[in-house]
Amino acid sequence: MKLATYNVNGINGRLEALLRWLAEAKADVVCLQELKAPQEKFPRRDIERVGYGAIWHGQKSRNGVAILARDQEPRETRRGLPGDPDDSHSRYIEAAIDGTVVGCLYLPNGNPAPGHKFDYKLRWFERLHAYADELLELVAQGWTDAIRFLHPDERIYTFWKYFRNSFARDAGLRIDHFLLSPPWRIG
Repeated sequence: MKLATYNVNGINGRLEALLRWLAEAKADVVCLQELKAPQEKFPRRDIERVGYGAIWHGQKSRNGVAILARDQEPRETRRGLPGDPDDSHSRYIEAAIDGTVVGCLYLPNGNPAPGHKFDYKLRWFERLHAYADELLELVAQGWTDAIRFLHPDERIYTFWKYFRNSFARDAGLRIDHFLLSPPWRIG
């Protein structure tokens, strides 16, 4: 199974690039973050035209996550993290695809700290950890950091700011992670 993640930073504004990438990459499962689109504005038909079924958890102007599955419909198993029924942020969605549960999340930034955004981030992490404990205790149960496994001695970045020539200076951050459960271990 080929898995991919893509922070689209506004799905409708970058739809053409996303559709082109989907056609080229041919990933079996794609997790999208930062949709920045309300539920009713998700471009479902366009995604279906390039061969993907989709579930999504939209939010106007910010956040938002989606899971796409090539040649099939993902079966939604969870929308949002448990533990705070008043949390209106669209940051977590989960689906079953070919017997595998895939979770897609968009972590809170938390800046500035201290402050209410940082406090929200800490509470969100507590909820994520509590939910993960219900599923499995991730790293302690043998989950593999796929990027680190494939590139043990390299500096790997998955995000660069759009200013100050960050990409050319190789001044990025690693904000995307693939944790693979033991049955999906690499090698």
